[in-house]
Amino acid sequence: MAYTRITVFGCGEDEAALFRGMAPRFGVLPTITDAPVSHANIELAAGTRCISVGHKSRISNSLLRALRQAGISYISTRSIGYNHIDVTFAERIGIAVENVTYSCDSVADYTVMLMLMAARHAKTMINRVQHYDFRVDGIGGKELRDMTVGVIGTGRIGAAVINRLRGFGSNIIAYDCSPTSAATYVSLDALVQQSDMVTLHTPLNAQTYHLLDRHRLRQMKPGAFLINTGRGGLVDTEALIDALECGQLGGAALDVLEGEEGIFYEDCRHKPMDQTLVARLQKLPNVLITPHTAYYTDHALSDMVEQTLRNCGRYERSTPHE
Repeated sequence: MAYTRITVFGCGEDEAALFRGMAPRFGVLPTITDAPVSHANIELAAGTRCISVGHKSRISNSLLRALRQAGISYISTRSIGYNHIDVTFAERIGIAVENVTYSCDSVADYTVMLMLMAARHAKTMINRVQHYDFRVDGIGGKELRDMTVGVIGTGRIGAAVINRLRGFGSNIIAYDCSPTSAATYVSLDALVQQSDMVTLHTPLNAQTYHLLDRHRLRQMKPGAFLINTGRGGLVDTEALIDALECGQLGGAALDVLEGEEGIFYEDCRHKPMDQTLVARLQKLPNVLITPHTAYYTDHALSDMVEQTLRNCGRYERSTPHE
C-alpha cells in the first residue's frame, strides 16, 4: 500500500495520539512535531507536498514562500478560521489552503456556558467563595428567558447557539450578511441597540475586523453583555475596556482576544503581563477570560484530525505531481 506522507506541525499530545491512531486507516504516514511551522523547521516537511498546521501561530508570507520553495503545495489548517494565513497570497504562489470543520456543538455549548456565567456573575461569586466570603450581595443574576440575545453570524456554530437558546426561551435576533431561516434578522446597528447580550460567531477578515468598534459598543444597551468565542479581532478591545470601565456594559466573557498570540497556550506566570490587554481585562470583576478553548473537546479534536487526514489524502489522489 502506498502511503500519503504529511507533516503535522504544532501538534499537541492529544492530537498526536489521534493522528497516530487514525493515520493507518486513511493510508497516511504522518511526521508529527509539537513545534509550529517556521523557517527553522521546514526540513521536517522534506519529501511531502502536504502539511497540517494549527491556528495558534500566524504564518507569514515569507514563510509561505519558503514552504513553496521546499515543495509544499497544500496546507490543511486544523481550524475553521483562516485569519492566521494569507490564503490569497498562498494560492497566488501555488499553495492550496483548506480548513476543517468539526463538532459545532463544542463551541455552541461553551458559548451558552459563558452566557450563563456572565449573566449570573460567576467570576465574582467564585472569587468570593475562594476567600470564604459567602455573601451574595450584589450578585443577583439575570435569566436568559428574560433577555434578548443578538447572534452575529449564523453559520454552523451560530445556528447551533440559536438552537440552544430556544430551549431557554430567549428572544433571539440575528445579523448575517447571508441570512438564512435560522432566526429573525435585523441590521447590525439594530442588533447591538436591542440586545441584552451579544454573541459573535462570524469569521475574521478585512470586512469584519473591529466589527464591534467604539461606535457600535457605545450603541449597546446599558448593562448589556458581550460574548466572544469567534475571533479577538472582531472587537476593538481598547474601546471594550473603556465601555466596561465606565460601567456602560454589564460584563464580557471572552474566549478569544486581540493579541492572544504568544500568551494563550503559554505558561505566563513569570512573564511581565501588567500592560497587556488580557491583564487589563482580567482586573475587571465583570470580565471572564478563557484561553481560546471553546473548541477543545475530545469529539472536536477527533473531527479535526480525521478531516485533516481525509483532506490530505484527497489532495494527493486528485492532484498530479509536478
